Amino acid sequence: MHIIEANGARIPAIGLGTYRLEGETCVEMVGRAIDVGYRHLDTARMYGNEAKVGEGVRASGIDRNELFVTTKVWTDDLAPADFRRSAEAAVRALDIGAVDLLLIHWPNAAIPLEGTIDALNKAHEDGLTRHIGVANFDSALLDRAAQLSRQPLVCNQVEYHPRLSQEKVHAACQRLGMAMIAYSPIGQGKDLLTDPAVADMAKRYGKTPAQVVLRWEIEQPMVGAIPRTSKPERLAENLDVFDFELQDEDRRRLHDMSRARHRLVNPSFAPRWDNR
Repeated sequence: MHIIEANGARIPAIGLGTYRLEGETCVEMVGRAIDVGYRHLDTARMYGNEAKVGEGVRASGIDRNELFVTTKVWTDDLAPADFRRSAEAAVRALDIGAVDLLLIHWPNAAIPLEGTIDALNKAHEDGLTRHIGVANFDSALLDRAAQLSRQPLVCNQVEYHPRLSQEKVHAACQRLGMAMIAYSPIGQGKDLLTDPAVADMAKRYGKTPAQVVLRWEIEQPMVGAIPRTSKPERLAENLDVFDFELQDEDRRRLHDMSRARHRLVNPSFAPRWDNR
């Protein structure tokens, strides 16, 4: 398993995203993921499944120290008192001890960032989480958050795939020693995976289109991915991306595709995105 080392954190490059995994399906998928080798699990307060993720972890019997578990505080709860309440609730729901990484899920322009970053740091100082970071921050917000934080931020989790360039955010992450973790890394399985260029690469490498795309992401410096699936057979497939390398021409082709700026997740409260 490839590990990203970011400001003291050791983050497995491929993790399981759990958005929209619910109930016993969530418990089962977490357990199966651990069985096939996943060591990075991603959840959030907004997903409403932290308790089920924790249940899956406990049922697996794995040593807690072998896992890297991330959760996130929702944008409505970024005022300091609300943030603390939400972070404590997350740790209780998971019931596996401190999380490895606690993130601000989205920035909130109506709540001063200084107070939120202070609350994030206090969660770390009080032992609720081993590491802290953010999600869905543009490059300017990321620089500001890093300046405000007493503890190094280890991650910015953002949408990223070969239809959406994140060059400015990626450059900021590298400059700050942070990982960039891609959600929706295979474009939510839409037309990206049937693109003739991606299909051609998959055929030449003897891999699936999803594996080619994930490989492109993790070959980039400080980049990881958290593909989500509700299909057990896809778990091993998404993890099986460490036994081949893309040719330079294919890397450039996928990079050029990302200039299409096809953003899939763009809520009304999103920040002012970088142009690239």
